[in-house]
Amino acid sequence: QAQVVESGGGLVQPGGSLILSCAASVSRFSLDTINWYRQAPGKQRELVATVTSGGTTNYGDSVKGRFTISRDDAKNTVYLQMDTLKPEDTAVYYCNVRHRNNLFGPARDYWGQGTHVTVSS
Repeated sequence: QAQVVESGGGLVQPGGSLILSCAASVSRFSLDTINWYRQAPGKQRELVATVTSGGTTNYGDSVKGRFTISRDDAKNTVYLQMDTLKPEDTAVYYCNVRHRNNLFGPARDYWGQGTHVTVSS
C-alpha cells in the first residue's frame, strides 16, 4: 500500500525557478528509489531525475546542470529543484516511488497524480 502526492507546480517565466515536492505515505521510505518523470501533450514520458536509497542521483540529459533532486527521509518527501527553466520544460511532472509492501517481496511502482509546470512569458 502506498500513496504518492506531488505538489509545487505552476506558471513560471523562462529563466525562473520552481520546487516540486513528492510526499509518500509508505513505510520504510528510506529504502525506496524515487524517480521524477514528465510528460508533455503528444510526447513520450521522459525520465527527469532519480535518487536511490543510498543518495545516488541521476538526471536526464535535457535537465543536467539545471535540476537537482534531493530527499528528506524523515519527512517521507523528495524534492525537485528546477532552475533556469525553459519553455520546453513545460509538462506534467510525476513522482514514481519504487516500493516493497513486504520486506522480501517485489518492488512495485507507485505514481502520484502529477503536477503541472508551465514555463512561459
